[in-house]
Amino acid sequence: MDSHYLPEPYRIRVIEPVQRTTEREREQALMKAGYNPFLLESDDVFIDLLTDSGTGAVTQAMQSAMLRGDESYSGSRSYRTLSQAVKNIFGYNFTIPTHQGRGAEQLYVPALINKCERDKGLERNKMAAFSNYFFDTTQGHTQHNNCRVINVPLPEAFNTKIKADFKGNFDLKALAAGIEEVGAKNVPYIVSTITCNSAGGQPVSIGNLKAVYELAKSYDIPVVMDCARFAENAYFIKQREVGYSEWSIQEITREVFKYADIFAMSAKKDAMVPIGGLLAFKDDSFLDVQLECKTLCVLLEGFPTYGGLEGGAMERLAVGLYDGMEEDWLASRLQQVEYLVNGLEALGVRCQQAGGHAAFVDAGALLPNILPEQFPGHALSCELYKVAGIRGAEIGSLLLGCDPETGKQLPCPAELFRLAIPRATYTQAHLDYIIAAFKEVKKRASSIAGLKFTYEPKVLRHFNATFEPAL
Repeated sequence: MDSHYLPEPYRIRVIEPVQRTTEREREQALMKAGYNPFLLESDDVFIDLLTDSGTGAVTQAMQSAMLRGDESYSGSRSYRTLSQAVKNIFGYNFTIPTHQGRGAEQLYVPALINKCERDKGLERNKMAAFSNYFFDTTQGHTQHNNCRVINVPLPEAFNTKIKADFKGNFDLKALAAGIEEVGAKNVPYIVSTITCNSAGGQPVSIGNLKAVYELAKSYDIPVVMDCARFAENAYFIKQREVGYSEWSIQEITREVFKYADIFAMSAKKDAMVPIGGLLAFKDDSFLDVQLECKTLCVLLEGFPTYGGLEGGAMERLAVGLYDGMEEDWLASRLQQVEYLVNGLEALGVRCQQAGGHAAFVDAGALLPNILPEQFPGHALSCELYKVAGIRGAEIGSLLLGCDPETGKQLPCPAELFRLAIPRATYTQAHLDYIIAAFKEVKKRASSIAGLKFTYEPKVLRHFNATFEPAL
């Protein structure tokens, strides 16, 4: 049967009850949380779209795999199972498991910066790392190690009026010019983020990743693949990039990962686990970095053959890496995103084009009366929660933060609001409810107030900041 929107390729067999609340109750909960949805109690949330990281369903095979866990402190056979899966899928020979993606970042970021400092005799505050767009924690770890971050997305990446197949791509000319300006010896690494979360879950093409890698090799700069959503990116490549329509998701994945030296993964996304991450090295080209990461792992995560994960969790992750590449599964998931984006745009709510994992609402366009320094995306987040008990996340000036040297707000290319869809968790009826809620929010748009800080953390402020209305 030919249908644009096909039923989900799974059955739901476990139910988690959620409670509805009144708008008055939600107003009180939001005030108690300092107008920061991150600080709400989960029991006060009806539909939770704050993140798709570790919040979705797992498969039967993943859950049963946990029973095979070897909980040995060192040399666990579950580690061997996981590292073999990484080698089979990605072609990378050495794996360090971590508790999540930022666990991998706190290993490789200082190790690569230390290498740059040690081998080239450089001062950290002169270094700069590049990306198509840094994820917030990757940016935070880089800046915490006194290295600047420079994003080089395409000029159209954040223009929600423009549609393009690979809006997550690097601007190759800007990357080359940036390296020349900073000096190649001052660049400890380049991060290729797939899909590009901050740009709206937009995919990156193989052609672009290959060009970045070849440019990096010409300057002797290591490339790190930030690949939380590697399977979604592979699906978009299969659908959109010439020459790959007949390739399997795993074949595309193997090709993609040729164009990096190291990868860091939050496995809580496309590998579908509630907790877990990976740091992997393709070969021994960066053996000194690999050894330093192993040492840091003992200090910060755990012994390198468990890295903060129980044996059962490593077994589950090994299965999840394969299950997350199921093409029918990916098609259904991305169909949900497309359905939500189309429904919102039918109301006149402008969105970034449908990408992977989330609908990104152009909060700046919906709330033009709110200045960037009063965070329109965050104000929209608070209003949507008050109206319908739906929690999402700002991806704009608040998340981007301040220049660590000047303390001034960094210029933000777009004020977005993200509705991340957990895997196999919500139904089409939930999506229709979200669309209906936006109809009410749109009516109130002119009366929605911006927000100002009552507490502003110095790093990753969006997680723990508190606010009050800027009346």
